[in-house]
Amino acid sequence: MDGRQIIQVRSLKKDYFLGEVVVHALRGIDLDIEEGEFVSVMGASGSGKSTLLNIIGCLDKPTSGDYNIDGVSITGMSRNELAFLRNHKMGFVFQSYNLLPRTSALENVALPLLYNPSVRSKERRLLALRALDTVGLTDRQHHTPGQLSGGQQQRVAIARALVNNPVVILADEATGNLDTRTSFEIMALLQDLNNQGKTIVFVTHEPDIAKCTKRNIIFRDGHIVRENMVDEPTDADEVLKSIPLNSEYD
Repeated sequence: MDGRQIIQVRSLKKDYFLGEVVVHALRGIDLDIEEGEFVSVMGASGSGKSTLLNIIGCLDKPTSGDYNIDGVSITGMSRNELAFLRNHKMGFVFQSYNLLPRTSALENVALPLLYNPSVRSKERRLLALRALDTVGLTDRQHHTPGQLSGGQQQRVAIARALVNNPVVILADEATGNLDTRTSFEIMALLQDLNNQGKTIVFVTHEPDIAKCTKRNIIFRDGHIVRENMVDEPTDADEVLKSIPLNSEYD
């Protein structure tokens, strides 16, 4: 690999203190992720994969080690500086969607732009509409999360992750609450975004889902124990042809 580095991690460690017990969540991680990669991070519960994602997403700080995002070092950054970095460099997609329940899809997508003073209200709406169009939900812009299927809610969450044009999308078990067909619909969308140049880091425990990505990184006990390129990633669109349509919200 010889592209532009988006994520660069060196000797990254993270310790948690539970009373007098020290939990070594990360034990000296080295990792590079380049622009345009689609990487899955796998491992059992407690292996360190979500801890790594939280640090990459500036939601948590490492105990020691170095982390650069898009050429910027987070070392010594204040809480406000980290918040600015999150809002301008990263898009987040979570297993539980994290949408505001009484707010429309359009308003949910526009939410990150409220923290960007350079974006005016009219532009916020246009950018949010464009992001909804990217995930195929323009016709659902006025629906609240309760009026949407799980897959549609996750598409709204992906649109929200895209709205600030981040350098990387960080997804934590983004298909964990979805049935098989809907999971592959989300993976087809992410593959399309990746083909357009988006860098994606995807935490999952599902091997079939990981095969849709281009590189697998396997964690165990706070270490990266294996990395491999996926020679022929599964085409999620092809998988969908063999799975019956869902009855709800079709």
